[in-house]
Amino acid sequence: MERMTAIVPDSEYQTIQQFISDSGWDHQQVMNRVAEIADELIGDENDSCLLLDESGIRKKGTKSVGVARQWLGNIGKVDNGQVGVFAALCKGTCATLVNGRIYLPNEWTENKGRCVDAKIPLDDRTFLTKDEIALQMVTQARASGMRFGWVGADGGYGKGLSFCSELERLGETFIVDIHSDFHMYRNDPKPYIPEDKGGRGRKPSRYQTDQKSIRVDAWVAKQKERKWTTITLRDSTKGALKYDVLSEMVWLMSKETGETHRWHLVVRRNAETHSDYKYSLSNAAEETPLQRLAYMQGQRFWIERAFEDCKGNCGMADYEVRSWAGWHHHMALVFVAELFMLKERTLCAKKHPLLTCADVESMLEYFLPKKELTPEEFIQSILKRHKVRQALIDAAEKRSEFFLRNRAKCILTK
Repeated sequence: MERMTAIVPDSEYQTIQQFISDSGWDHQQVMNRVAEIADELIGDENDSCLLLDESGIRKKGTKSVGVARQWLGNIGKVDNGQVGVFAALCKGTCATLVNGRIYLPNEWTENKGRCVDAKIPLDDRTFLTKDEIALQMVTQARASGMRFGWVGADGGYGKGLSFCSELERLGETFIVDIHSDFHMYRNDPKPYIPEDKGGRGRKPSRYQTDQKSIRVDAWVAKQKERKWTTITLRDSTKGALKYDVLSEMVWLMSKETGETHRWHLVVRRNAETHSDYKYSLSNAAEETPLQRLAYMQGQRFWIERAFEDCKGNCGMADYEVRSWAGWHHHMALVFVAELFMLKERTLCAKKHPLLTCADVESMLEYFLPKKELTPEEFIQSILKRHKVRQALIDAAEKRSEFFLRNRAKCILTK
């Protein structure tokens, strides 16, 4: 915000700070409007999809809403940071984020004081898993009339059957990635609960089957080369993007509920190196062509591109807010910015098909008016930054002194 006020004419730091952090405008209404316009641009009942994913942002300290040591997928490890669950509407090579919510770990929802300090609304202090947040977004998208033919998600949502089962219960067609150690059955497992023989211990409650399961990667390793089909997914900057793909109808079973499903297992690999395997499950109609399944699987790439555009050109990870409202206000404005870029690229598609978000950002930077600072104003802006930095240093020193005094007091007491 400080950098904005140094460039944007007639802007003032406190006003922008209040608008982002404390103003009462409803971020969800803004996101809903973004979703409505996105649907007008790229919504389609057959060829569009709703993609779900999470994105982590490193953050220091303990005050920012939702911050904790947790898995941050974008850096591939556990670190201190915030995680948001997001939904993107996608059609072809066009995608834009349309919904998002911060994920609150248990250590937050179980600590009333932290929730009060971060100004989390009472109705949002209940713990929700990432699966539950994502499913709420699917339900909300349908209720709003958004048009899409299927739901896509990565392996984080395909760890078990519950997420996919719930999507099917909602009437959604889906394709969800799974990990290589996922177990499947070649035949109907016909689950049953073992007979209680009246001995000691708990009464059997988990379902069993007489069928033998197999890991998906082990099954794929046994498949002959003729079962693979080379498919061109799309054109890319490096030429036609080709993969080897195979698909099989397989059985899945939940040992907790006894629920069974017969879904597509879709597997792809690098056509040249026969490596980089990707595994997915889909409840698409059994007669769905392999080309269509491969296309559906490949579309999840575009939510990653949407994140890249948002972080690289829309400031998604560039914020200094701590509150619930501040985080969601910031993300809502990021969605607005990305939607604007999508709209410009759509309008210019025929004349300038290679237009990118970076191009749009460059043009805005060039053509929009800029604040012209006098030498005195420029020096004052530097001194103001120094004042803020010194205040942060002083606050850190006070916290350190407080900690040392309390520690010494505890030692003396003992």
